[in-house]
Amino acid sequence: MAPQHSTIGRRSVLQMMAACGLSMSLAPMTAQAASKRRSERPKSLITLWMNGGMSQLETWDPHPGTTIGGDVSAIPSSVKGLSLSDFLPQMAEQMHEVCLIRSLTSLEGDHARGASYVKTGYRLEPTLVYPSLGAIAAHELPDANVEIPQHVSLGGDNFFPRGGYLGNEWDAFRVLDPGRSVTNLRSGVSDTRAQQRTNGLDFLGQQFTKGRPSAAKDTLHSDTIRRALKMMSSEQLKAFELNDEPDMVKRAYGDSRFGRGCLVARRLVEVGVRAVEVCLNGFDTHVNNHDGQKSQVAMLDPAFATLIAELRQRDLLDSTIVLCISEFGRTPEINPAGGRDHHPHWFSCAIAGGGFQQGVVIGETPADIVKETKPKPVDPITIPQLYSTIMHAMGIDWNEEFITPIGRPIRFGDAAPVARLLTGKLAETVSA
Repeated sequence: MAPQHSTIGRRSVLQMMAACGLSMSLAPMTAQAASKRRSERPKSLITLWMNGGMSQLETWDPHPGTTIGGDVSAIPSSVKGLSLSDFLPQMAEQMHEVCLIRSLTSLEGDHARGASYVKTGYRLEPTLVYPSLGAIAAHELPDANVEIPQHVSLGGDNFFPRGGYLGNEWDAFRVLDPGRSVTNLRSGVSDTRAQQRTNGLDFLGQQFTKGRPSAAKDTLHSDTIRRALKMMSSEQLKAFELNDEPDMVKRAYGDSRFGRGCLVARRLVEVGVRAVEVCLNGFDTHVNNHDGQKSQVAMLDPAFATLIAELRQRDLLDSTIVLCISEFGRTPEINPAGGRDHHPHWFSCAIAGGGFQQGVVIGETPADIVKETKPKPVDPITIPQLYSTIMHAMGIDWNEEFITPIGRPIRFGDAAPVARLLTGKLAETVSA
């Protein structure tokens, strides 16, 4: 399904500009300068992680008036023929920038296993810890000019992205309360005293390393100290802070931990950070699903819409992939407590930027469900297919074979990319 743009009225455009807090003071970029910037800038990944299992039926795939629709209503979007839940009015205005997958499938319906599978593209197993997609991106696309961590998690408190077999140094740098400044990165003593402490640490490290080269390497102690000191003195740390952001922009993202996280994510990719995850909790709605989803989506909608608008305005959307995804969806059936349970068999995700198709919908889901028939989605996309496609779009060889520390050969991706998700040369080179 590839809907065409619908006509958006003047009022809608003005409302969108006001909601997104567009900074009209930014100097316009010439076409030549914009083209040069796009060709020189490696791609970044921003993952909006909807923790707990966001309901596709209350967000990206509403079915009002059917046995599975619940109490949600549908509203038109900026793409002709595409309707979203009325919980997403601002995102409805941005759907011409989005590739919407309504037939995403997973193999895991448990929170921990589902989160692991969706973050890595591989099922959880006891013998190997797989790296998250963000860790792979940071590992494969390093930037020596970036002095702060290139893999960052904002607002998450569990299931955080891991470096896996790439090494613990590729674990996400976690900031629990984004936009409130990063703690423990400012020295509490004078420069002289701080240098004396550093010299002492160097001496201890050298003594420990004598006769223990393997143990010293495994601890990552010296490397961690070096990177921490470099980060503490970097001007790029300001990307984690929001003091210099206009109030209008902060209001547009929303006064929530998630809204601030999305604004920090935009600032981080501006300085070259490779992968950022922003977490929004609260989607595990086994009871009172309608109100539970509504309250959380009220934080997602302005933040996601504003993030897309700002990335486009700042000429960053072509070099940034924004993925909104959850560990699974919710069941078509509504349980006796008014909730929806775990449903990995078909659910939705939204992707913007980075060479992905714009204003298209991939796949379909049934309008009415008879439990005994176990219907399958039309044109399903698996998690491994999606992640290999993202790696291909970022210029990462998904088929590259990596030898793990225990000598096991493994590929970054577990399925081939899907060409129809991508545009232009990216799509053409999928099968090349």
